[in-house]
Amino acid sequence: MVKIPRDPRLGGSKFGCLGTLAVLVLLLYVGILFGRPWFRYQRWNDEIRTVAGFASAMPDSAMRARLESQADSLRLPPAAKRKLTLDRLPNPPRMEIRSEYTETVTIPFLGEKVLTFKPFGESSL
Repeated sequence: MVKIPRDPRLGGSKFGCLGTLAVLVLLLYVGILFGRPWFRYQRWNDEIRTVAGFASAMPDSAMRARLESQADSLRLPPAAKRKLTLDRLPNPPRMEIRSEYTETVTIPFLGEKVLTFKPFGESSL
């Protein structure tokens, strides 16, 4: 039987899959940092659209109270409630609800990134 000597460097690298694993962990970490504010925004925007759909049957004060309690439960910044506007427009008759707020994400070694969100909901009356 003939034995072929094997090259120990064949098919591998010095660090194995460590580099790939580090990149995947970094992407996961950044995804979580930016994902949380984005999911809160999506839920807040969905609630605004839902409440706008009830505009014909609900007074503005009740809609505002419901949206403010949702903003509290989502732990949104105070600006989300402060810049909340509910407008009943006459031509064509419709309800527009909008808000605006910012969230700051801190990325290690890179600094802070400010995210601006502007949710909007509209419904005909």
